[in-house]
Amino acid sequence: MKYPIQKLKKFRFRRRGRRRKRRPIPRIVVPSFFTLMNLFCGFLSIILVAEGDLVLGAWLIVLAGLFDSLDGVMARLANATSEFGTELDSICDVVSFGAAPGFLIYTYGLHELGIPGILLSALPPILGAIRLARFNVDAKFAELEDFRGLPIPSQAIIFAAFVLTFIGRPELFEVFDHGVLGVLIPIVVIISFLTVSTIPFDKVPKFDRQSFRTKKGKFIQFIIFLLIIIFFKEYGLMFVLTVYILKGILKGAWIFWNDQVAENGVILKEEEIPVQEPGDEKFQ
Repeated sequence: MKYPIQKLKKFRFRRRGRRRKRRPIPRIVVPSFFTLMNLFCGFLSIILVAEGDLVLGAWLIVLAGLFDSLDGVMARLANATSEFGTELDSICDVVSFGAAPGFLIYTYGLHELGIPGILLSALPPILGAIRLARFNVDAKFAELEDFRGLPIPSQAIIFAAFVLTFIGRPELFEVFDHGVLGVLIPIVVIISFLTVSTIPFDKVPKFDRQSFRTKKGKFIQFIIFLLIIIFFKEYGLMFVLTVYILKGILKGAWIFWNDQVAENGVILKEEEIPVQEPGDEKFQ
């Protein structure tokens, strides 16, 4: 015999069971997965470099850059762009493109300098973090057509490409007094400070119809660079990143020159305007 209270409990249990529904997986999970894979590659790169495998550690930084570009693509395809994704991406980038390449170049050669080598190796993560913070602030107000300052993934990949290209080839730097350090030190300083500069660098074009119609040149350039990297590997990486950085520097110099010419032209025109004096017959 079942009492009424037992029937009521059974009814409530069934009713609650019917109400429970599986929640759909949030769209943000898809791009966040690629962002976290970026972080994992950077973390694994540090471990492998610490164990002495600089080549695989450098390639993992390049792989982290691939995941970093894919998370943005996936976010647009899934329509899952969010402030959370932006902040997560920046945190992961500090590890993969700041700490990991800093430790790579320290292990590669800068450790020979002692404390100055530690300070030089700290430039990529420190200035890279400043660049990311500035980028997040700027992104809240407007989306610029170009990057302001060298993107931190490009900084990391150029360091990785340098190690991959010249590791095990010290004879190439015998013409310098300090060997490879005579080239590595200025490269680290220049590239690191380019990240916090205001020099415009090209963005990777968005893969949509509108961008393809309006920016065909950038798409063609991107495909050519990609093919060079695929066929020539570390040499292609070194070439493509060098061209990319030099193009940004030349573009910034051209903009600066035009601004100075325009400003000086305005000043000259203002100085050439005659001032009317009281009783001046020329203005009567």
